[in-house]
Amino acid sequence: MEIIELTHLQLALLSLAVASASMITSITGMAGGVLMFAAMNVFMPLRPLVAVHGTVQVFNNAARSWFLRHSIRWKMCLPFAIGAAIGAALTTLFIVNYVGEFFPLLLLLLLILYTLFKPKKMPQIRIKDGKFFWVGIATGSMGIIAGAIDPLLAVFFFRDDLSKEEIVCNKSLMQMFAHITKIPAYLFLGFSFIDNFFLIATLSLAAVVGAKVGVVILGHVKTSLFFTLMKVALFIAAGRIGYELLPTFGALL
Repeated sequence: MEIIELTHLQLALLSLAVASASMITSITGMAGGVLMFAAMNVFMPLRPLVAVHGTVQVFNNAARSWFLRHSIRWKMCLPFAIGAAIGAALTTLFIVNYVGEFFPLLLLLLLILYTLFKPKKMPQIRIKDGKFFWVGIATGSMGIIAGAIDPLLAVFFFRDDLSKEEIVCNKSLMQMFAHITKIPAYLFLGFSFIDNFFLIATLSLAAVVGAKVGVVILGHVKTSLFFTLMKVALFIAAGRIGYELLPTFGALL
């Protein structure tokens, strides 16, 4: 893969965008990853962008989890980590050539719509900690097939038995595990972390700063407002996924 070269102004603007996206994720629990990807896409080609974005997200989510480490639930996160590694490996080796993006994204869209618009009498998607192994399998696979892990995880964290800090912390830790599983794929595809070290380090530092600022703000955000913001972010994610599926729906009709 090519070496990414940015001017000082471009790097400064991109660092500001990455910090802002990271801050948004700390406050709402999601949405920042998509914004970060969009900002990077303005300054760099898609192929190296995927590797840079994934690597920065590892440090971004690791920092956010560390800042909120008192809220980590290892009984939830460790099964997820094992499942994510298995899901990513199986998908990379066997499944990715046989499964397109349409059905995984359609299933994700249905899960989000259920979470957003379910009648009050219908239950939340609330699973036991050990069952996050299966969420890890699905997330690891989805990350390889479609890259949409943020909205998928949010569906399982839109629940009122967790504090806003627990939601942001454990969801971030799980996203870190999921992004780590992609690093071997980047190496296999020939991406040079050493040649792009300065860029990755700069953007990762910006993401960590944004995460810290967002965590401070999160402490002053009311729980009701947090869930409202998370619901808005999920709604936007549903709209984006629906837009991506429109061409396929049109072809079927």
